[in-house]
Amino acid sequence: MTRGVPAGTTFDDLFAALSAKVAAADPASGTVQAVQAGVHTVGKKLVEEAAESWMAAEHESPERAAEELSQLLYWVQVMMLARGLTLDDVYSHL
Repeated sequence: MTRGVPAGTTFDDLFAALSAKVAAADPASGTVQAVQAGVHTVGKKLVEEAAESWMAAEHESPERAAEELSQLLYWVQVMMLARGLTLDDVYSHL
């Protein structure tokens, strides 16, 4: 998923990288496969990662919580891409 992303990568940087992967439509890309699987499939993964983030924050180390939260952020962006949303679409509601 997001492993291998350089330290210091921002939410916007990650979205740009994932958008480029989806635009390239590489069938070997897990991100592309997830987006192609659709909102329902991505939604199940998003809910799973939200629960894991909560449990890690409640019961595990800060490092584990951060790892789970990073995965949640990845799946949030995959959902945005699967739904055809941009950062501006989401930021307009903050």
